Amino acid sequence: MSKDLQTRKGLRMMAVHAHPDDESSKGAATMARYAAEGAEVLVVTCTGGERGSILNPAYPQPHPTPEVMAIVRRKEMAAAADALGVRQHWLGFADSGLPEGDPLPSLPEGCFATIPLEEATAPLVQLVRDFRPHVMTTYDPSGGYPHPDHVMSHKVGFEAYHAAGDRERYRGHGEHWQPLKLYYNHDFSLRKLTAMHHAMIEAGLASPYGDWLASRQMREIPERDVTTRVHAAPWFAARDAALLAHATQVDPDGFFFAVPRDLEARVWPVEEYELAHSHVPVALPEDDLFAGIHPEDDR
Repeated sequence: MSKDLQTRKGLRMMAVHAHPDDESSKGAATMARYAAEGAEVLVVTCTGGERGSILNPAYPQPHPTPEVMAIVRRKEMAAAADALGVRQHWLGFADSGLPEGDPLPSLPEGCFATIPLEEATAPLVQLVRDFRPHVMTTYDPSGGYPHPDHVMSHKVGFEAYHAAGDRERYRGHGEHWQPLKLYYNHDFSLRKLTAMHHAMIEAGLASPYGDWLASRQMREIPERDVTTRVHAAPWFAARDAALLAHATQVDPDGFFFAVPRDLEARVWPVEEYELAHSHVPVALPEDDLFAGIHPEDDR
């Protein structure tokens, strides 16, 4: 528990994610920290994740229908939000699925990634204006990886951040509110995986990252600038509990849990972000997403 408990009372953060479970693998410990310190934290989940596959080989049920998967993943999301101490809101769009094959198949009709940008952004603008976040987080323009829902989440998050404060845009979707800072998540960087890999080897442990680092796909992922490193190691346990809540997606014996937590806390105790835009003066690098923001800031 933070010695600065409640020092962030009055501050608000919104994290925009594509599917249930994304919030638990990207910035989860940061959110748990800020919630524990008194900030209001709201996770926005753009889709229901109903077209996702079961990725946990130990999951006891056969692959359900999309309708059943949607129900299961709602329950998982509620448990994850509880583990992090945050609120959560469903934006209500249909999961696009991850197209596979050569050539790639068309996306399902009416799915999130096919919705016109203004139509897809409108409910998020309404939510931004209702919740009034000081800070927003989402993915970089690549989506972090090329899932169509991740790319679309970036687009609607970026659009809502810039549009919510404009009285002339999205009329009928609430009273204008301008968030002050927009960040991109950077949890799966090549730098982090390389550091953890070498630390595991030096400790005489089997690294889960060797094949990843050797893969062409990993080497082709561009490394973006990191501006902000938030110390979050004391909240790794909350992050892990949130991950495990997503039982259809996360293998408790998988790579997320292959690194001893004391080693992780020593080698990489931070979660990384890229400051994409700010309406307040900044001094980079930072160690706090709320740097330069005060609870009374009202834009």
